[in-house]
Amino acid sequence: MRLEVKNVSCGYASKTVFSGVSLEMMSGEALCLLGPNGVGKTTFFKTILGFLKILNGEILLNGEDISKWSRKYFASKVGYIPQTHIPPFPFKVLDVVVMGRTAHLSAFALPNQRDWKIAEESLHILGISHLKDQSYTEISGGERQLVLIARALTQEPELLIMDEPTSNLDFGNQIKVLKLIKEVVDKGKLGVIMTTHIPNHAFLIGSKVAVMGGCDSFVFGAPDEVITEKRLKDVYGVDVKIVGEGKKKVCIPT
Repeated sequence: MRLEVKNVSCGYASKTVFSGVSLEMMSGEALCLLGPNGVGKTTFFKTILGFLKILNGEILLNGEDISKWSRKYFASKVGYIPQTHIPPFPFKVLDVVVMGRTAHLSAFALPNQRDWKIAEESLHILGISHLKDQSYTEISGGERQLVLIARALTQEPELLIMDEPTSNLDFGNQIKVLKLIKEVVDKGKLGVIMTTHIPNHAFLIGSKVAVMGGCDSFVFGAPDEVITEKRLKDVYGVDVKIVGEGKKKVCIPT
């Protein structure tokens, strides 16, 4: 997988939220997107996902313009995990997870044995197989988030977009999800873009980082180069000290 965002402007018909954004990532990489509330991270996601029409530039996946793809073909290549999800019906957890196979099924076709096996394997990877027969509407918000991640893995996309995937999880499950993301990325078959409000996450699992907002507007590069004390001050308006080395770096308020 190769994602190329070339000189992209995003926004709405009467308002450009940001412009001139360029970045590139490959399978086996995780891109962490940082920035304060309201800066345009969700707008950027919606543009990649095709929910918003691109105002300028182009977005290519494996050299192809994604704006020309059908929704079904797009869904077979790109997965999306929203920050929150309100369940419309009391489906069993396993039924929700196997829905990730929809993009690979023909019209009116039902999941086959292989589809169910992939769904069960995704639950096992996340350590939530015990939830498979429970109602999705009756499990906790954190458990729902894990189920949505399992559904996305069942989809078997090449690119996975995650909107603050740890925001509703307790500390233990946050670490579990971050480790899972790193393990999936390290296998080299999948690229991940995720938003987070915690720079430490980018140090822990990020191959690349994009920071939106502040004096620089948009900066893209390696975590060690992009996440600096000055830039975090410019973007978030707080003083921090960065300590440690490599993936053990952390930001401490001062």
